[in-house]
Amino acid sequence: QVQLVESGGGLVQAGGSLRLSCAASGYTSSSYSMGWFRQAPGKERLFVAGISWSGVSTDYADSVKGRFTISSDNAKNTMYLQMNSLKPEDTAVYYCAAVPAYLHTVVLARTAYDAWGQGTQVTVSS
Repeated sequence: QVQLVESGGGLVQAGGSLRLSCAASGYTSSSYSMGWFRQAPGKERLFVAGISWSGVSTDYADSVKGRFTISSDNAKNTMYLQMNSLKPEDTAVYYCAAVPAYLHTVVLARTAYDAWGQGTQVTVSS
């Protein structure tokens, strides 16, 4: 059973930056698709960014392209989300997720992911 723990959330002013981390343990498959999702109050949980196990493939929601960067360090079992030029509409609880997948595959569907962290709050003030 994969266990995921997010960290790095907080309060930041609009235009600022944060870096989220997701520490993973308990891998049972040889490769995974890893993703970041976010959920604002009263809204559904949405895909933000994803990365393949190889790191070759990444994908982003249109709303964060050019501002957020996903990366991973498999040696450290850690995934990151660098968030720049933050906007108030980025305010949400951010979750990391994992699902077994082929080496270069990024899974986009929230429902496909079977391991989730507890979430970390990101609040962007205007």
